[in-house]
Amino acid sequence: MRAAPPREWKPLEEAVPRDLFQAEVEAWAKRIGVHPKVVQVRPMKRKWGSCSTAGRVSFDADLLRQHAEFRKRAIVEELLHLRIPNHGRLFKTMLAAYLKRKAE
Repeated sequence: MRAAPPREWKPLEEAVPRDLFQAEVEAWAKRIGVHPKVVQVRPMKRKWGSCSTAGRVSFDADLLRQHAEFRKRAIVEELLHLRIPNHGRLFKTMLAAYLKRKAE
């Protein structure tokens, strides 16, 4: 079963529209330098997202109701799989680099 977001992350009062979510995905795809063939939002029972070897990236519809930081992590993880198909050291390093917060 998929892990729920940490308790301090509260769902938004209102879901993010699909077109806004799609824009988030497109912006991250450009930043990461990948070109997913298909991006879909659909109900998923066990995962927040998945990426196929054919370039199809899927996200759980419930992700639209999650906190922006949680959505960002799910988007970056799945898009990064288009470049690195496993969860090895390189994947984890690149994930950390993309999710690094700016110094305040």
